[in-house]
Amino acid sequence: MHTADWHLGKIVNSVHMTEDQAYVLEELITIIKDEKPDVIIIAGDLYDRSIPPKEAVELLNHVLTKIITDFEIPILSISGNHDSPDRLEFGTQLFKAKQLYIETKLKNNLEPITLYDHAGPVHFHLIPYMEPADARQFFEDETIQSHQVAMKAIINHIEQHNDMDERHILVGHAFIAGGMESESEERLSMIGGSPYVDANLFHLFNYVALGHLHQPQRVTRDTIRYSGSILKYSFSEANHKKSVTILEIDETGQCHMEFIPLKPRRDMRVIEGYFADLLDEKYVQRTEDYLHISLLDDGQLVDPMGKLRKKFPNILRLERKVLSSKMKLNDLNRIKEKQQMSHIQLFESFYEEMKGDLITDQRKSHMAKVIQQLVEQERGK
Repeated sequence: MHTADWHLGKIVNSVHMTEDQAYVLEELITIIKDEKPDVIIIAGDLYDRSIPPKEAVELLNHVLTKIITDFEIPILSISGNHDSPDRLEFGTQLFKAKQLYIETKLKNNLEPITLYDHAGPVHFHLIPYMEPADARQFFEDETIQSHQVAMKAIINHIEQHNDMDERHILVGHAFIAGGMESESEERLSMIGGSPYVDANLFHLFNYVALGHLHQPQRVTRDTIRYSGSILKYSFSEANHKKSVTILEIDETGQCHMEFIPLKPRRDMRVIEGYFADLLDEKYVQRTEDYLHISLLDDGQLVDPMGKLRKKFPNILRLERKVLSSKMKLNDLNRIKEKQQMSHIQLFESFYEEMKGDLITDQRKSHMAKVIQQLVEQERGK
């Protein structure tokens, strides 16, 4: 079973999602009970931030303990860009005795976790989220300045130290070029280069189990796959079909996949319509789903949020379609440009806007160091 991006402790539009996460994880446990997988992969971002709230820690502890004690199924997990490697690493040596493997850093000569079925070994390579600096330090190679070069060094190392004619599965948390983003994913660090990794690097692996992008999707081929997040975490994901991936790998290394849907306690939907029609429930029946409502009215409205919340208590966003569409048309190209910018490029743009002048190379260098320090602090290093 391949899952990822639980983001326990997530807050969406000021709403704590822990209750919804607990509900969908109970559903996941039911799927595990029915499917009886031989191994469970969690491809990063177990938590939503480096210092998760108490409720999130308790929920993760409950779920992992239940899987290990009730089903005795091995769990292979890695840290993502939202997790603190140091905090998530606590107790990992003890957990291995119960077949809970959590890899948070590049170490131990990148030795795989090897499990066996009737046809022999399957090697699982757990590659946690890393900055290029992490790989640079691990390999003692100053030429590693980007996510692409870092991943290439890791895969070269794996290929040199393993028999690639056997079956190999890579578990990673990265941005593979060609994947489709949504608003709830935090931009990976671009310090020192692009965050994108070329999918062609993985051609010798039978399956690549990915985390980071929240939409379930393949990238270039069926066996390079993001399982997606367990819940919708922004309205840009309203049309996503959340699921877990069930992977069957045969003795030749061929893979067959099945996708089991996850049904949330409360869906996240975008609704468009006129105020009076919404009150009359013409577009949607009263619901506790999380809603983003776009009103088509162009006249004055008296307390629309208060009146609508009597029927739709979980409205998280209310906007006027006429006003917002004009703004979106004007700003769309600028927003798209900024989504492609690195942290340092965004600061350069801000600096030029504020100062009316280009930033000097010296200040740019200082700022790059500050951004790197902030990225490391956020990850609890």
